[in-house]
Amino acid sequence: MRKFHYLLSALILLTSFTLFGQARAKIAITGKIIEKTSKLPLEYATVTFKNSKNPKLIFGGISDNKGDYAIDIVPGTYQVTFEFISFKPTVISQKQFTEATNMGTTALEEDATQLNEVVVRAEKTTVEIKLDKKVYNVGKDLMVKGGTVSDVLDNIPSVTVDVEGNIALRGNENVKVLIDGRPSNAINITEALRLIPADAIEKVEVITNPSARYDAEGGGGLLNIILKKGKNLGLNGTTIINAADPESYGASGTLNYKAKEFNLFTTQGYNYRNNPGNAFTDSRYLNDDNSTRDFMYEKRNNERLNKSYNANLGMDWFLDKSTTWTNVFNYRRSSGDNRDNVFQDYFDINKDYIYTRNRINEEASQSRNVEFTTNLTKNFKKEGHKLTIDGSFSSNTDKNTALIVDTSTANPNVRIDETANNQTQSRNLFQTDYVLPFGKGSQFEAGYRGDFLVNTTNYSVDTDGNPVSEFTNILQYKEKVNALYTQYGFKVKKFSTLLGLRWEDSNIDVNQLGSGEFNNKKYNNFFPSAFFTYEISDKSSASISYSRRIQRPRGRQLNPFNNFSSNVNIFVGNPDLNPAFTDAIDLGYIKRWEKVTFNTSLYVNKTTDVFQFVRRETGTLENNVPVIISTPINLSTEYRSGFEFTLNYSPYKWWKLNGNFNFFYIKTDGDYTYTDFNGNPVPQDFDFETTSWFARLTSKITLPYKIDWQTNMNYNGEQKNRQGSSLGNFAMNLAFSKDVLKDKGTIAFNISDVFNSRKRIMDTYLPGVVSSHGEMQWRVRQVNLSFTYRFNVQKNEREKRTRSNQQQEDGGDFQG
Repeated sequence: MRKFHYLLSALILLTSFTLFGQARAKIAITGKIIEKTSKLPLEYATVTFKNSKNPKLIFGGISDNKGDYAIDIVPGTYQVTFEFISFKPTVISQKQFTEATNMGTTALEEDATQLNEVVVRAEKTTVEIKLDKKVYNVGKDLMVKGGTVSDVLDNIPSVTVDVEGNIALRGNENVKVLIDGRPSNAINITEALRLIPADAIEKVEVITNPSARYDAEGGGGLLNIILKKGKNLGLNGTTIINAADPESYGASGTLNYKAKEFNLFTTQGYNYRNNPGNAFTDSRYLNDDNSTRDFMYEKRNNERLNKSYNANLGMDWFLDKSTTWTNVFNYRRSSGDNRDNVFQDYFDINKDYIYTRNRINEEASQSRNVEFTTNLTKNFKKEGHKLTIDGSFSSNTDKNTALIVDTSTANPNVRIDETANNQTQSRNLFQTDYVLPFGKGSQFEAGYRGDFLVNTTNYSVDTDGNPVSEFTNILQYKEKVNALYTQYGFKVKKFSTLLGLRWEDSNIDVNQLGSGEFNNKKYNNFFPSAFFTYEISDKSSASISYSRRIQRPRGRQLNPFNNFSSNVNIFVGNPDLNPAFTDAIDLGYIKRWEKVTFNTSLYVNKTTDVFQFVRRETGTLENNVPVIISTPINLSTEYRSGFEFTLNYSPYKWWKLNGNFNFFYIKTDGDYTYTDFNGNPVPQDFDFETTSWFARLTSKITLPYKIDWQTNMNYNGEQKNRQGSSLGNFAMNLAFSKDVLKDKGTIAFNISDVFNSRKRIMDTYLPGVVSSHGEMQWRVRQVNLSFTYRFNVQKNEREKRTRSNQQQEDGGDFQG
């Protein structure tokens, strides 16, 4: 027989990539699996072939709806294992296969043993660590049952989500979020992630230093959210219902039907969420000499009610054995009613009460998002040789209106402000990628992406029926980005190299239609990347990588007419922001022992024209109180360095621990000048250095009677800036689950923010202006109960199938 070589990826770590020597042509092994008592066929039973001489050489598959299986293996001597949930496994040892073989019928006997001790089911680890990324398997996280995508991200190593939903990767908020490998089509990504149910997610990929293959946006890295899609033959699905306190409930379901020629799948979900929150800001206003002038204490109570419906419907069409055409229609609709009740108590220098001001903000919002995606994948004869063509077309509408009633004990007149914020967005994306393996361990890639976005924001404010011109305008944002990339990877002995170059041409229009101000920015840039990996041993590897990234300002950062919920603390966007560029270097090391996996990295980032939010006076007074604006600016250069490590440890089969620690240093060079309420320029030196850290620990224990217990603990350390600091904060989540109905159902109970301590705590100091302390809690502690029911699919089947076919499925990917 003709011999040939397999060379799998350079990363051998958690993905178990193995460099094969000479291997012979595969042979087909067939047979049938039935239930011993009823003689009925067992659908989705697992068959595993483990080579006796090379335990890393594993093949496997599952039975179809008739109990039949057909698996291709390399000739040799194997241990054959037949398995099915709740049935006793059957093992055949030292079975030699030299040609195509029919193994006949195998009957599995139901396991009636009552388990009264700690038991661990076969399953994937919650976190898979690779040199170039971490893969977080959402299905195994009890904490996110009944939650949203934001809850999922907040439980991922290296990732933090603050109380306002802002995402940071290793402490850097310059993060690009992808959904199924494509940019999110949502107008407000933060709000969108709070609407998508966690149960719709299969896994999240954390890529801290992306190669040229990926979009160059996101100086801090990429987060790729992979949505669920059925893979099993026949009809199968999952239904989930949940209820929580504060009052929240929801229901979602996935349905999948797969045949030889096609695969139909759909996900439907409805959620009703009530998220009460609160905040306060205690301000001490200062004279020019920093002596106290007077005081203002602001308190907020929030009631955020949202109703959302999410749906997708798609089909994989297997045109032939090597070509698949996938089309998916996504639809998301939501409506919200938010009440923001703000009390401002004013006191003089002696803290004697002066008056109280009350602002009640009644806000209503509606959102509708429609997206169609299409993908054509052609796999050629040579393994890993493929061509993909993608298209994505979306249309989104967000409408937000607010009625603000302003009363004061010092003034009998009632002030009424009305705001409207209506946004529309369309996005069209085209992409093609070509991968060509050649030679011994070499691979070439090339591709194109075109991303075309138009967003229009119509914002207006009326006071007592009269338009307020300084807060009324129409902002139109147009973005056209065309990109080409190529990269080449090769492996020589224990060294792997991946070199890439991406070119992006950007054409940006930021037009303020109401005021007639138009701004066009054109620029094109090269984004190189380089990855070098050395396999120290079968259980350890080291790598060093470099990439150049970009962060384009968008949405809230650009819109100068954004929020009017407070009359003295106002957020304003900056339409003249320029993009920020980041050069990133990452040094990584990974080591595996029998029960421990240790992964660490040292990273350095340099970002020019970095965005930073500054607080300044507007030059106006509101009832003798300076109006303070918070706005983003390009503040020169930021240097960021740090190290992190992730530790997976299984001291016992029934106990799994995952820890993540990140320490980082930030240095900012920059100057800024604003105008005070007297019209005088006030220069400020923003040169600053600070350090911070955060840590996360997850413990998962399987208790007697097959009860799973999971605990998540998070601590975010204090982080200072030139105008104050964000104080440290600790939070903990707790969850339990129990499988019922012969593992077809799962009952889960979780408590989010056990100690009701998850808050943003800020101190701010502007010399000669204000010294303040504030706390914000977006959502109070929540208790959630959920029930999951699976039909025609076992809970751990996908994980077993993935593990048994890991070599074949992962082998086509080159490191990086």
